[in-house]
Amino acid sequence: MILFPAIDLKDGQCVRLKLGDMNAATVFNDDPAAQARTFEQQGFSYLHIVDLNGAFEGRPVNAAAVDAILKAIKMPAQLGGGIRDLATVENWLDRGIRRVILGTAAVRDPAFVRDACKRFPGRIAVGIDAKGGKVAVEGWAETSELTAIELASRFEDAGVAAIIYTDIDRDGVLKGLNLESTAELARSTSIPVIASGGLASIDDVKALLRPEYAMLEGAITGRALYDGRIDPAEALALLKSKAR
Repeated sequence: MILFPAIDLKDGQCVRLKLGDMNAATVFNDDPAAQARTFEQQGFSYLHIVDLNGAFEGRPVNAAAVDAILKAIKMPAQLGGGIRDLATVENWLDRGIRRVILGTAAVRDPAFVRDACKRFPGRIAVGIDAKGGKVAVEGWAETSELTAIELASRFEDAGVAAIIYTDIDRDGVLKGLNLESTAELARSTSIPVIASGGLASIDDVKALLRPEYAMLEGAITGRALYDGRIDPAEALALLKSKAR
């Protein structure tokens, strides 16, 4: 079980949104590289990065901040936001990103996701962001008619390394992870699933360790980490003790 600390980038700064609203952003650090270094020093082993501007604009926007993060850390990082073609995928992987996350492209262009998985085995994840049970795209600005399970089933045999499942209705508001829906998705697919959106306290970390959620690859934590609602040492020690 991996706990992924999140760095969401808006205008070069490390922010958290509320319910995916770009106008409801709280700046937590204007030096994302320093924040990434802190996470690594705290003992985290895998970083989650989102280019929020990129997600809305459909192209990478915060490349300078991502490059600075990659120079500052040794742990692997996964990145999503505005990645819509193979050239951009290849560029990010060449720059040092371990795994790219395809979100809107997974809905709009499934063939592209399959091509990317073939060309870069084990290095393509799919981001499934759901609002009211339906998959949202374009930086969560639009909702499709697809359910999360329907979208995941499209890629069952494609070689996707992981699915990051975000419940938008809980993102950034500290309501707790939607573990029931995440586990339902995980049971429907052989692709490893990561929970995202709403992780609020150490109780959520403890819940992740319950047997019924053992199939999950991990969870992403953002605001609770920045707000100090989760003590990194305590959370990581819990996960380590369970692994033993």
